[in-house]
Amino acid sequence: MSLKPGRTILASSIAKLYLEEIKTRVAALRAAGRRAPLLVGFLANDDPASETYANWTGKTCESLGISYELRKFEDRDYLEEGIMAANGDDAVDGIMVYFPVFGNAQDQYLQQIVSREKDVEGLNLVYYQNLYHNVRWLDDARQLKSILPCTPLAVVKILEYLKIYNPLLPEGNQMYGKKCVVVNRSEIVGRPLAALLANDGAVTYSVDVNNIQKFTRGEKLKFQRHHVEDLGDNSPELLQEVCRDADVIITGVPSANYKFPTEYIPEGAACINFSSFKNFVDEEVKNKASLYVPMTGKVTIAMLLRNMLRLAENREKLAQ
Repeated sequence: MSLKPGRTILASSIAKLYLEEIKTRVAALRAAGRRAPLLVGFLANDDPASETYANWTGKTCESLGISYELRKFEDRDYLEEGIMAANGDDAVDGIMVYFPVFGNAQDQYLQQIVSREKDVEGLNLVYYQNLYHNVRWLDDARQLKSILPCTPLAVVKILEYLKIYNPLLPEGNQMYGKKCVVVNRSEIVGRPLAALLANDGAVTYSVDVNNIQKFTRGEKLKFQRHHVEDLGDNSPELLQEVCRDADVIITGVPSANYKFPTEYIPEGAACINFSSFKNFVDEEVKNKASLYVPMTGKVTIAMLLRNMLRLAENREKLAQ
């Protein structure tokens, strides 16, 4: 007897909901006599994935009435000066950098020189610190919302769309009772995503090439923020064990050769891939997973633009 294939959900279908909201908000700005927001992207590498991402971003902005300008640097050593100039330009509302640039710790430095008030990717240290400590506001009066990194936020919004977040539970606890596995522990996506899910109540297993960690707020969510426990070296046996009964398996391995073992996917789990490479074997995952999202890029762009409008709102509130 053949199993009924799971449902494939395209990122474009999810992104559409948020893009319509953004388009409405931009149109309201224009109707009030305001200029369109300007997003500036900086490209200083020859990575085809970055070029594709830049093209997607530009086309999406154009469709929403947002101004977009791509600034390319043949010599990456001049990129810092370009970012600093955009920081001080009142006409620029949002800044993003297509990484990797140097592919080392210097990239982390570049992330931090982007003005916090214009950092649409949510990579500023303040935003990361708030994320890890489960702090959702920038001020004690709770008027200025903190920004979340756009790819982890995109995965959260996908999980909301898939009804894996439970809206009947209090905000901040809506992943309580869920078990998630995140195969990636990069500082840009994997680790912050595991922290976000754990802070929202899930038991989350963070899988790295070297080891596997457990992120949780403790029994009955007794902690305000997640705690981390090392489970040991990554091995096929341990990976299979942590995947048992998982509600969600999320992959983000930046390699064309990596494929998540289909036999480790529990029947009926939701599978999401945020890598630019397909980490699941399409025909196999559909026979195990109930829901499958093969790419997240278009939702990430929607979150990036949503972040830009939120930053603009924050600036307006500070100016009042």
